[in-house]
Amino acid sequence: MGAETVISAAATIALFLMCAAFFLTAYRVVKGPTLPDRIVALDMLVAIAIGFIAVLAIKTGFNLYIDIAIALGLVGFLATVAFARFVLRQGMEADEPAAGGESPARKGVRQGKASRARRRR
Repeated sequence: MGAETVISAAATIALFLMCAAFFLTAYRVVKGPTLPDRIVALDMLVAIAIGFIAVLAIKTGFNLYIDIAIALGLVGFLATVAFARFVLRQGMEADEPAAGGESPARKGVRQGKASRARRRR
């Protein structure tokens, strides 16, 4: 048994395992109970896609696939950051005051500062 046979068999097994991981992660994207769970699952899908590309690069010997995997990693990272900012912004909007009023969080901060100022006197 030669080295090429072992590498080909390992690449085939890796592709099957990553295919199973891909479907399990896609299920989490669809079924995820919360938006952050879906974002993490999408990030995992990018990582699995990078793994697919890397295994294909090893199996075919075409090294350009590695550059494609690196570019996909950068795009996936930026997408995850954009989704995280979206979730953060969505949470901030829930804390903002409604119709010109003061939010409960901001009111608590203001009251905390006032009580500290009274204690100093």
